[in-house]
Amino acid sequence: MPIRPVRSCLRHALLVSLLASAACLPAQAQPASQSGARAAPAPTAKTPVSAPAVAATESPSGRWGVDLAGRDLAVQPGNNFFRYANGTYLDHLHIPADMTSYGPFNALAELSRARVRSILDDLSAHPMQTPRTTEEKLGTFYASFMDTAAIEAQGTHPLQADLDAIRAIHDMKDFARLAGTSSKGFQFSPFSLGINPDAKDPTRYALNLDQDGLGLPDRDYYLKPEFAAKKKDYQTYIEKALTLVGWPNPASSAAAIITLETRLAETHWARADLRDPQKTYNPMTLAELESHAPGFEWALWLQSADIPQQNIASRALIVGEPSAITGEARVLAATSLETLQAWMAFHLVESATASLPEAFEQARFAFTRSLTGQPELPPRWKRGVTATSSAMGMALGKVYVQRYFPPESRAAMQKLTADLKDAFRTRLRNNTWMSGPTREAALRKLENFEIQVGYPNTWRDYRSLVVRKGDVYGNARNAVAYEWRYWLERLDRPVDRNEWDMTPQTVNAYNNPLFVEVVFPAAILQPPFFNPKADPAVNYGAIGGVIGHEMTHSFDDEGRQFDEHGRLKDWWTKEDAERFQKLADRLGAQYDAFEVLPGLHVNGKLTMGENIADLGGLTLALDAYHASLGGKEAPVIDGLSGDQRVFLGWAQVWREKLRDDTVRRLVVTDPHSPPQARVNIPMHNIDFWYEAWKVQPGAALYLPPDQRVKIW
Repeated sequence: MPIRPVRSCLRHALLVSLLASAACLPAQAQPASQSGARAAPAPTAKTPVSAPAVAATESPSGRWGVDLAGRDLAVQPGNNFFRYANGTYLDHLHIPADMTSYGPFNALAELSRARVRSILDDLSAHPMQTPRTTEEKLGTFYASFMDTAAIEAQGTHPLQADLDAIRAIHDMKDFARLAGTSSKGFQFSPFSLGINPDAKDPTRYALNLDQDGLGLPDRDYYLKPEFAAKKKDYQTYIEKALTLVGWPNPASSAAAIITLETRLAETHWARADLRDPQKTYNPMTLAELESHAPGFEWALWLQSADIPQQNIASRALIVGEPSAITGEARVLAATSLETLQAWMAFHLVESATASLPEAFEQARFAFTRSLTGQPELPPRWKRGVTATSSAMGMALGKVYVQRYFPPESRAAMQKLTADLKDAFRTRLRNNTWMSGPTREAALRKLENFEIQVGYPNTWRDYRSLVVRKGDVYGNARNAVAYEWRYWLERLDRPVDRNEWDMTPQTVNAYNNPLFVEVVFPAAILQPPFFNPKADPAVNYGAIGGVIGHEMTHSFDDEGRQFDEHGRLKDWWTKEDAERFQKLADRLGAQYDAFEVLPGLHVNGKLTMGENIADLGGLTLALDAYHASLGGKEAPVIDGLSGDQRVFLGWAQVWREKLRDDTVRRLVVTDPHSPPQARVNIPMHNIDFWYEAWKVQPGAALYLPPDQRVKIW
């Protein structure tokens, strides 16, 4: 299901497509509010004695917040702290068959899913023919999705009107017109159109145009020989999907689609280059776009997307990847209409699969299994939760908060965020490599920081969303149209700063540099991240590290390019930027050297922002814990000092296991490093870690003091 694109370079999430491990991969829609987040990657993905036994429960946390039995005491902390803290637990951890990974994020996501299911089971007991209230719409949407007998009986009939529209394409104008409707339905577009705050004036919304059109996870899957088998399996899936809808010559059409997408991949920017917000900010008028990227009917495309035609000639589009847009337009102009029609038909099926008979889901899952190593398709109820969340995520969030998020958790979290902000303020004031003017500007930015906890200040109104009993395809398509109308209505209005990019039931957190804010949804504020009954040191290491992680995103290699008002603006001196980059490059080299699987290394450039945030977050968490002691000695618990418990709290958050194919995919696509790296590399750059665990030269993780990277 198409969703409102959110510029990835403008959102920094703790995790990246968290629910992908429980949903079907290729691009099954997640709610627009889940803009790119994910769990501890490997470089992920999205605990626990045995995963199936705890699928909907919280991680074991011992009597004071750490699973001491999960440690591997045969490993020295200085040789592999990730293994020392989590080894025995991981040895006994099994990834559920319907997932690509498992760890604390997944355990909490399962808990959140189970809670949402409980809500939907209650609301769907009596589905309405034409529901009117939000609760009636939620229940009817879910009940209709779960009525598999009715879906099977309808077959491909709901798809036929959209397929007929594709068959009716006679020229490139028709192609552009139909592609333009993708924003409000299941049709497909080779370009991504979104509405987001303008990066250089975040008080107003702007149109964003970005590269798109690929069905595989990344351009590398088309261009690198190590992914040749996955590319072949993708072609098999395309052929099967076209066969299921009776498209003529499915085998030759599938081959032509692979050739087309490969040519598009050759024009696409690499993911690491998309992390530069200056390079991806290129305003163009419609006339400039038509001149820059001839061969595509841009005006018709925008008109079909319902972009207001008044002043369309002077309205700017922020183009993310100019050379890719030019290249894509050239490739499309040179492609036969027959291939373009088959391409649109396949992606129509792909977008609508969740609303079609089970044969379509099974065809897609055969490819998902190849891509990720996931053995089994998730049960129907999980897919129903995902589909309903995609359609009405904030409506579910409102009920979720009422049932499952106690006010005291919000209050305790607000105190912790204030402690971390104080620690960061002290760090900035004492920073030695930053010049005075830049330091003062950084402090102003920190003071402007807004921290939102649990749920948004205002809730969405779903009165205009039409839901009908039994109309699974139409309900999902109406939800896409509702989402697009929601953003179109904001296009020429002041930016709504109450807007969230995640639902409260999402197990994740994010930093929005345009709003100068960090957001912590309710569902992540549970053990092992946040445990009101845990020793304070553990909470500082776990959720405190997460808070610090999100805060420091505003000062990493991307976030530092936004000023205290959220504007894309260079506010660092040239010398400060150079000093920062040298430190960042040194840290990046440590990750480049990290081997995830034999011969497979982390991409330090792609993961740079998350790596800086992990190091900064853990450093700030330790500072905040020390400050909380008020000059007193930390208590020793079970023979462990306060600092040791902080480090264990952080390590326990990232104890995750991933399937090898998922690891290979995430190394290419995920801006987060693998869980082992998220523990070992930040720690061996922190002096207090050496003191806490008595790590001496000769230990595998030992770094001489002059080689330890200190950014914040």
